Amino acid sequence: MNNIAHLNAVRAFEASARHLSFSLAANELNVTPAAIGQQVRLLEEWLGVSLFIRASSGTSRLTLTAQAKMALPEISLGLEHISQGLALLQKPIINNAITVSVSPAFAAKWLLMHIDDFQFNHPDYDLRLNTNSRSVNYFAEDIDIGVRYGKGNWPGLSQTLLMDEDIFPVCSPDLIKQGLALPTDLADYPLLHDHSMPVSSGFPTWASWLAVQGIDNVNTNKGLKINNSASVIQAAVAGQGVALGRSVLVKDDLACGRLVKPFPALDSSTELAYYIVWRPEHDDIAKVQAFKVWLLETVEGQTMNTN
Repeated sequence: MNNIAHLNAVRAFEASARHLSFSLAANELNVTPAAIGQQVRLLEEWLGVSLFIRASSGTSRLTLTAQAKMALPEISLGLEHISQGLALLQKPIINNAITVSVSPAFAAKWLLMHIDDFQFNHPDYDLRLNTNSRSVNYFAEDIDIGVRYGKGNWPGLSQTLLMDEDIFPVCSPDLIKQGLALPTDLADYPLLHDHSMPVSSGFPTWASWLAVQGIDNVNTNKGLKINNSASVIQAAVAGQGVALGRSVLVKDDLACGRLVKPFPALDSSTELAYYIVWRPEHDDIAKVQAFKVWLLETVEGQTMNTN
């Protein structure tokens, strides 16, 4: 049947067929027996077949025809499915998925190292990570919350500081063994350049860091240029050159000894920092607040452990 044109009539037939009685079907559907009989006749006329054998006397005045008896189980099942579908429509949709936007480097070098803690403490939430090197549109791409690196000025979005960052050279332990001892020695070593963000953003470069340190004998045009911060770190771990380490991203590699600071006294801060960013209309959404609080508490816990 491609078109259920008489759904009330189908319900009247199904109830009558189960009870073999118009009266009992009427009680179930809260209508009169005459209305049930009229609906069944309407269905019979529409189908062009008889559904019941009607007797004028006897204990059982209604008997299903062979065709009706064969069709009844499918019709009953179909009405049950319709009831279940309508019940689903009445239930509120609970969306426990949290779409989080972070850069590939922040995901690889910080977030994924801690995310098990969030999932353990919030098992009802499903995380969906959007790792993109570009600045995504939170509204067009339905992003709930994220972490951005910058100066904290993203119009139309709410934001709060997550953590600051320091900048300093890092390299593999093998390069130290080769004689890298003074900042002026950098002139003799390959430099690794992070081109994941434009210079206009204030993103730290070798030229800017060396200028702050007052070192002018290093050619900052030489060396490998990579547009992914995590790949720059990996190249440094592999001994391919000296990179400008960003404290948040190289913390684990320094702790594990994969990287070292050749000039531990020469740090410099940057005006860029990590910010939690979310859509203003999500201020009161529990899942967004839970993830924001977890980020802040995780960073606070790290700070306390290092002090």
